[in-house]
Amino acid sequence: MDDELRQLLKNHIEHADSFADRFDAEAWLMLMDGRLARYVKSPDERLALLRTIHREATAAGVKPELVLAVIETESHFDRFAISPVGAMGIMQIMPFWKNEIGRPEDNLIDAATNLRYGCIILKHYIDIADGRLAEALARYNGSYGSYRYSAKVMDAWERWR
Repeated sequence: MDDELRQLLKNHIEHADSFADRFDAEAWLMLMDGRLARYVKSPDERLALLRTIHREATAAGVKPELVLAVIETESHFDRFAISPVGAMGIMQIMPFWKNEIGRPEDNLIDAATNLRYGCIILKHYIDIADGRLAEALARYNGSYGSYRYSAKVMDAWERWR
């Protein structure tokens, strides 16, 4: 590991507030950093994104690795992604959600905002599906009744666990 990456890890570990302890932060960030490198080239961007994913997923009560799998499937970690139907950002959030919650000014291209929306929406669908992930993921994708999307996310989740 080069000195620059070592220092970046150290800084991000010290500021990671959603982990049980420093050891958990270090182990998770180092493991996921290597996996995310194929999508996000900058080590600092990777670590900052991983911290945000872990924080938002943990706050919403969703496994961070599942969120990583959803992101891989939805946008391949492109925070500027816009789908043909208008879903935006890293977790491909539909803009109508901003109006639904009375926050039309929110920027869904902002990774932290997008992750907050996405993690909360995903948790909601997991809850209404009584924990049945295939159903929850199909609802998240807007493809309820078809499980092709769910299978893609579940396959990706295997790589992130």
